[in-house]
Amino acid sequence: MSDIDLLDVAARGMAAQRALLDLDARNVAAAQAAVPGQPYVRLVGRLVDDPPAGAAPIAVSREPGTGDALGELIATLDAQRAYEADASIFDIGKRLAERTLDIER
Repeated sequence: MSDIDLLDVAARGMAAQRALLDLDARNVAAAQAAVPGQPYVRLVGRLVDDPPAGAAPIAVSREPGTGDALGELIATLDAQRAYEADASIFDIGKRLAERTLDIER
């Protein structure tokens, strides 16, 4: 895997986690606004292995929510941690590419 491949994979991972973060934030708001005992529409994102160029890196489906804002918040934190991990990998790839360029000079 080249430095550029590493950057591409990390960037695609960050895009996917950002999309999941957006869904999770929407679900937290919907859970907090839901009437107790009444389900709300919960969006569920699933990562797509190889999305077409320009397409979203996730597939979204709908399911009834239970009004559990804490569960939605935990899902948001999980997506945030995954985004941060991808950002760290991207940073490492960037440093590797910079180091390679420095060596070639």
